[in-house]
Amino acid sequence: MAACDPLDLVIPTLGTCQIASPMKALLDGRQTSQHYVGEHDRVLFDDTASMVAARGGTLADLPGFEPAGARQKIYFDPAKTRVGIVTCGGLCPGLNNVIRGLVMELWFHYGVRKIYGFTGGFRGFIPEHGQSVIDLTPETVSNIHDDGGTILGTSRGRQESDQIVDCLDRMGISILFVIGGDGSLRGAMKISEIVASRNEKISVIGIPKTIDNDIPFIDQSFGFQTAFSEAVEAISSAHVEAKAAPHGVGLVKLMGRHSGFIACYAALARNDANYVLIPEVPFAIDGPGGFLEHLLTRVRTRGHAVVVLAEGAGQDECSAGPKKTDASGNVLLGDIGVYLKDRIKARFQEANCELNMKYIDPSYLIRSVKANPFDAVYCLRLAHNAVHAAMAGRTSMVVARWHGRFVHIPMAMAVSKRNQVDPNGDLWLSVLEATGQPRQFHPSAAAASNPCGPSSQQPVGR
Repeated sequence: MAACDPLDLVIPTLGTCQIASPMKALLDGRQTSQHYVGEHDRVLFDDTASMVAARGGTLADLPGFEPAGARQKIYFDPAKTRVGIVTCGGLCPGLNNVIRGLVMELWFHYGVRKIYGFTGGFRGFIPEHGQSVIDLTPETVSNIHDDGGTILGTSRGRQESDQIVDCLDRMGISILFVIGGDGSLRGAMKISEIVASRNEKISVIGIPKTIDNDIPFIDQSFGFQTAFSEAVEAISSAHVEAKAAPHGVGLVKLMGRHSGFIACYAALARNDANYVLIPEVPFAIDGPGGFLEHLLTRVRTRGHAVVVLAEGAGQDECSAGPKKTDASGNVLLGDIGVYLKDRIKARFQEANCELNMKYIDPSYLIRSVKANPFDAVYCLRLAHNAVHAAMAGRTSMVVARWHGRFVHIPMAMAVSKRNQVDPNGDLWLSVLEATGQPRQFHPSAAAASNPCGPSSQQPVGR
């Protein structure tokens, strides 16, 4: 059971909402139902009877999220409200969709006419970088969802939060939307803290963006479905190549620094992979029960194999020396793809076994494409709920979906840990079932008698 104090889920507000919302006519008469949660209701943190029972206490004691959605009354006067939007960190499918959704909702449903796009990530607020500020209107964003990337540009690296707040003050910005991942949300949280220390009335709202799906307490991050759908094509190509040549091996490296969700979902979607290697499940490369021996046995027996690995897998094997970091403070990873490719070649050569290997790394092709229809809808709904929250004076929070419901999550909670594949969970079990690989590659284990998996399984390798 995840520890959670009900007080940790409280969303800060800038003040009492006293202005009738332009959305009121659409809200009148709505009641909580299977598909709608009223603004005074809560979305419970726990979703199983055992978790609820373990907490004890009364219903009022159970932790729950504030539901997202439009409110009857709002805090900001739309005619006097100025809004800023910024995209930060790496690219991800759906960024332009979120920008467009924010602008359209602010303009047509709330009547906000001053919407600014800060270019180049957080650099856009710092004068010395000379970044431009774009006036965002429905005409400006009309067709941007047809393209990948972000019309605002992005960057990595920390910027002085005080200078960012100074810029917001100079421009009279009342609401700032930050579309970004873990590091960007930490930056947004710092901005919000400085705003509070100055007793300013600026709402800071995050829309969590991570192609790796590694932000906690959200069902799924936008762009993730597009990402693994694109990755499926790489796995399919690797399978075709592997089966076409004697002793063929297709090796596909996918994005996933600390979380292997893309590798898992892409492998399940096509079901052509024979091995999936992810950061959450350590594996031995060498030894009788290591990965190389299992791969060699399978290729000799079945004639081919497809290996899918996340970029953060096997870092203990391929990284040596002191850790280096990028501009945002992220540890630079060793290249597990190239490392494993070389080790496979060496092992097959040592065993005097023919090998025809194709190595595919589609990472930048995946993150730069436009959102698929599912993510396009998800991005729009996140944008709508972000606007509703901001106009109602919420701050220092992100919009997300939890157990199928759109909710408000405190920023501190959203950056408190990393969402990862649970080695004991049903997703990883599905991967093991689909690939037939052993539960773990242990150097001292005996080589598997069945190269497609434990001896109790029927061969599932394609």
